[in-house]
Amino acid sequence: MTALTLSTAAAPGLRADAIVIGVAKGSAAGRQGPVVAPGAEAVDKAYDGRLAGVLETLGASGAEGEVTKLPAPAGFKAPLVVAVGLGAEPGKDAGYDGEALRRAAGAAARALAGTRKAAFALPLADAADAAAVGEGVLLGAYSFDAYKDTAGDGKGKKAKNGKAPLGEATLLGGKPRDKAFKAALERAAAVAEELNRARDLVNTPPNDLNPEAFAAIAQAAAKEHGIKVQVLDEKALTKGGYGGILGVGSGSSSTPRLVKLSYTSSKAKKSLAFVGKGITYDSGGISLKPAGHNETMKCDMAGAAAVFAAVVAAARLGLEVNVTGWLALAENMPSGSAVRPGDVLRMYSGKTVEVLNTDAEGRLVLADALWAASEEKPDAIVDVATLTGAMMLALGSRTFGIMANDDAFRSALHEAAEEVGEPAWPMPLPEHLRKGMESATADIANMGERMGGGLVAGLFLREFVGEGITWAHLDIAGPAFNEGGPFGYTPKGGTGTAVRTLVRLAELAAAGDLG
Repeated sequence: MTALTLSTAAAPGLRADAIVIGVAKGSAAGRQGPVVAPGAEAVDKAYDGRLAGVLETLGASGAEGEVTKLPAPAGFKAPLVVAVGLGAEPGKDAGYDGEALRRAAGAAARALAGTRKAAFALPLADAADAAAVGEGVLLGAYSFDAYKDTAGDGKGKKAKNGKAPLGEATLLGGKPRDKAFKAALERAAAVAEELNRARDLVNTPPNDLNPEAFAAIAQAAAKEHGIKVQVLDEKALTKGGYGGILGVGSGSSSTPRLVKLSYTSSKAKKSLAFVGKGITYDSGGISLKPAGHNETMKCDMAGAAAVFAAVVAAARLGLEVNVTGWLALAENMPSGSAVRPGDVLRMYSGKTVEVLNTDAEGRLVLADALWAASEEKPDAIVDVATLTGAMMLALGSRTFGIMANDDAFRSALHEAAEEVGEPAWPMPLPEHLRKGMESATADIANMGERMGGGLVAGLFLREFVGEGITWAHLDIAGPAFNEGGPFGYTPKGGTGTAVRTLVRLAELAAAGDLG
């Protein structure tokens, strides 16, 4: 992972392979071209104050994520200047938005793959800005090449001239001895490292990440970070009556697991439960997915990966809140032993569910885990799942939906998501849609009306939340896996969506700001 350091050194004398500066789109009258952002004064001075003009000549506009490379001026020890777009220039007396800094740093770090060391001379007004830049660097420098034989020697070793991630990033303008700056950078490193762990899990092929393997990874991390862990295997799930998880996993030779991760603080006054959908591969089961919809289904455990990463991050940060993570792990496959449309499952809560579509399996494993989480009476439960294509149709590929049984909690989650830079949107739970899940055979069916399918799924999950417990559901089906090109600090493939929102929620609970 890229190393982060703070420095008060001047850009010209710093030994590095590149100096990264920010450039914005001019908004004031007479300043419609690119504008050099604060932090790059020494670089601009070395160009005799003409850096903006030089960049404009090279085609730079300051647009978000735009990267322009040019030779460093005479006298600089670094040979290269990398100008990265910050988007619109902020108004008078306003600083740059943290997300703009995060995305710019990520784009620059990605563009500097193969570079040993870079100095980032982006605007740093305070420790929060340093945290945003540091987080952006670490997330933007991410790469997943565990399965690539980049040396071509059949041993999977990276070639000496291969483009490894940026080795070290020094944040200029940071204060190495300032407690606030040091703490901000340490937090950024912990959160980014765990988020990247979630990305690795999502990107790992399903033949190497089945429920048992996922559980083993969680056990190892729990041991390392002082987190209590309990793993229920197929035998324990059967004894406990976890019909939803067992039903979904019944068609696979890889047996299901329910993993419970418990981080506790002696100073905690609040308790949170995070529940993650962990379908390590989703074929759709007997209701087989059509051609073209299977190739990325290794990502259907992104919710469990986010929950796992968030619990470990909370432990690493030593947050004064109790956080329990529930990973509902199964592989959904078609076989002679698979659950069939028309089957009825008896869930852990005791309710029966008529399975009308085996590809609506995520809500079945979550239902068991939600009831198990409810038994411990936490102050709030949040489940995270790549649950419905309907949510993607509603909100696109970069925004996740938030549903809840409490409006204030839904708003708090939305604010937390926006604060950390994860696009989200509050969604309703219309009561009239509940009728569509009525079953003549069981207590409830796992499917309802087609229109509003994402909301129907939320209503189904609500049925398995204990009475009086505050609950929210994050449907991350859109942003969990980026099938397009990388942008900002977001890579192609697994994104780690929801990790930062969950961590921020835990921080708010620890600070007593959740009510």
